[in-house]
Amino acid sequence: MSDLADLYPGFASHWIDAPGGKMFARSHGSGPPLLLLHGFGETHVAFHRIAPALARRFFVVAMDLRGYGWSAAPDSDKGEAYTKREMAADVVAVMEELGHIRFALVGHDRGARVGTRLALDHPGRVTKLALLNIAPLDDSFGDGDLRRVGRQTFLASEAPKPETLLGLDPDGFLEETLASGTKAKTLEPFDARALAHYRAGFNDPARLHAFCEDFRAGLGADREALLADKAAGKKLIVPTLVLWGSASFPADGPSLLDAWREWAGDLNGQAIDSGHYLMEEAPAETAAALEAFL
Repeated sequence: MSDLADLYPGFASHWIDAPGGKMFARSHGSGPPLLLLHGFGETHVAFHRIAPALARRFFVVAMDLRGYGWSAAPDSDKGEAYTKREMAADVVAVMEELGHIRFALVGHDRGARVGTRLALDHPGRVTKLALLNIAPLDDSFGDGDLRRVGRQTFLASEAPKPETLLGLDPDGFLEETLASGTKAKTLEPFDARALAHYRAGFNDPARLHAFCEDFRAGLGADREALLADKAAGKKLIVPTLVLWGSASFPADGPSLLDAWREWAGDLNGQAIDSGHYLMEEAPAETAAALEAFL
């Protein structure tokens, strides 16, 4: 940890007991509580370009999901410890320990999956929900990004095959994943210090297994839970904002906003001029959209 740059100067550090073990989070600011949840390949560091601005108006908490960053990576088989319901339980524990029963939530990618599950299971806890660059069910948009779908299927395949292959070139897999998701198709949008944080996780075999378990849960128990909710007519009852990168969900493709309208009645959204990593590719535009909503 000591050789990685502190990208949250002035933020407090926390290791908080949760169902998945000790979770790591940074916090700063004053005002209504706001939780930031990162996506795959990244850590809480993903929000380092927008968290300080948000902390001028909110009490900001940027947390590492279980298995990522400096949070615990519990043992798991077939995704059982990495369902979004289990990960949401960690979120509840962290925010309660910091004194907040109700809070706004911004989730990117996997973090948006956790946020959606939390809002569906515990609607009274989430005051506002912002979902960044994610579809309600991936298969609705699968044909638009075969590379992404192939990566998900690979990570979710039976252990230990993907873990073994990832371990052969973890940095290469991470860097290709990040670069291919950006609008520019390069690593240039990422701060080199943030990349060092991300590489650290990919060079830990326990975390490589956790990443795969996350996706095994995603294509298994998580998807089944969402389909059950959809069949039961369950909805998000919280005000919801959907932001997406114009290069990720192009205007001539399926409508991401229409897809989320099946789930949320109080819904707004817009495209951001970026790829998958809105907070790092277009921080000013992303922060402005979030502040206007929150």
